[in-house]
Amino acid sequence: MTDYAGLTRDQLIERLQLLEETIAANTLQQAERTLEGRRTQTALLDSEEHLRAILETAVEGIITIDERGLIESFNLAAERTFGYAASEVIGRNVSLLMPAPYRQEHDSYLANYQRTGHAKIIGIGREVIGQRKDGTTFPMDLAVSEVRLANRRVFTGFVRDITERKRLEREILEISELEQRRIGQDLHDGLCQHLAGIELMSEVLARRLAKKAKSEGEQAAKIAARVREGIAQTRMLARGLSPVALETNGLMSALQELAVTVTKMFDIACSLQYDQPVLLRDHVMATHLYRIVQEAINNAVRHGKAKAVAIGLQRQNHGNSLTVIDDGVGFPKTRPDGSGMGLRIMEYRARMIGAELEIRRANGKGTVVKCVFPDNL
Repeated sequence: MTDYAGLTRDQLIERLQLLEETIAANTLQQAERTLEGRRTQTALLDSEEHLRAILETAVEGIITIDERGLIESFNLAAERTFGYAASEVIGRNVSLLMPAPYRQEHDSYLANYQRTGHAKIIGIGREVIGQRKDGTTFPMDLAVSEVRLANRRVFTGFVRDITERKRLEREILEISELEQRRIGQDLHDGLCQHLAGIELMSEVLARRLAKKAKSEGEQAAKIAARVREGIAQTRMLARGLSPVALETNGLMSALQELAVTVTKMFDIACSLQYDQPVLLRDHVMATHLYRIVQEAINNAVRHGKAKAVAIGLQRQNHGNSLTVIDDGVGFPKTRPDGSGMGLRIMEYRARMIGAELEIRRANGKGTVVKCVFPDNL
């Protein structure tokens, strides 16, 4: 305790004034800190309210999860998309929103990313399959971002239901395929018949001219031969435009015919290999698979300079696989920017039928195109 006994009156007054000033200064600082704290608190509340308004009015579903995959927030758009109320899913694993087998694999994906840093979807975005509360599945665009906080990480998923977009895309492709088949039938039934008539007339003319002048008869015979070649090429073109018959073995028959045609047209070895028949009842799926093979062979011949191509068709436990393996120069290790339209269409066709497409370099040389598609028996 301070001893004030020996101080004069003026010294005591001076000490009291100093004490009052100190108290006043401390009181002012405390008031300023309180005011600043209130301002900061108000700003935080405003920010939280602003963020909440953005989340609740967003068109896309926005879902946040923690490092264990447990849902922390679930906005209104997500509620409409999946059919769950936020209160039903918060605190539960996000795999609830996925069908099998993705549901069982999700936690291992998340753990693998946290362990290795290798992202399969985080920061990339892709088309995936979601599952609603009623058990129905639907295609959706999913983009995932990662946010690192002071002592933990959270992941935010942006979800959009693309069912209608996929339906429209499917209709466009189906219309395109129908138009191609119509053109193919017109070529076969129209142009081929006209050429066949010209061939017959040329043969008759060749026989008549041969009786009068051998050289002129031979020339007319050459014209008839060229017409026959034109008929054969037109028929191959027609079959290429409308390749898959409606029967369940249409895909296998079309692939066998494609192998024969490729062998004749490009003078390379091309064959279809399979252990047992793979029969498809879905004509649309069969047509998409045929077009994937057709494009893969076209790339192998024109860009890969392949001399041999093997088409493989195999039954698997949970689906089927279709492969095209060539001995060409091989697919580049890194895909160049703006890669060809053909590759993008192949990938798109695979997504349309729920298949997974892989394109990679073969072990030795050449390229492997593998399409794993669901069973359709």
